[in-house]
Amino acid sequence: MKATILIGFGLALGVLAGCDRDRPTEHTTLANVPADNTKKNERDQNPATLTPGDQGENDVDRGITQKIRQEVVKADGLSMDGKNVKIITNNSVVTLRGPVKSEQERSEIVSIAQRVEGVKRVDNQLEIAAK
Repeated sequence: MKATILIGFGLALGVLAGCDRDRPTEHTTLANVPADNTKKNERDQNPATLTPGDQGENDVDRGITQKIRQEVVKADGLSMDGKNVKIITNNSVVTLRGPVKSEQERSEIVSIAQRVEGVKRVDNQLEIAAK
């Protein structure tokens, strides 16, 4: 009972602490304005756009995705964005999505995916992030 009361109290404090967070102030800068992902969210609702939920459920597709992820994470020099791109494999076709820092990083990730055994094709939808 005490734990439930403490959790409820903690949640109430958290809500109260965040009440004014979205209200603009004279100190508002681009660094602390919430991101607007409306366009990307609209794009992702298109049934033709693959999302991680479209990952193939068979052992081959899961194995390909796992191997690509391992190689991407091991790759020296990739940014955190690069290491966190979406990798979706369906029927041995790999789709890469998400932001990367440069054309070089984009090429390296595509190359890693193409080298993995069993990959039929790589659909490169990686985007170079604005600086």
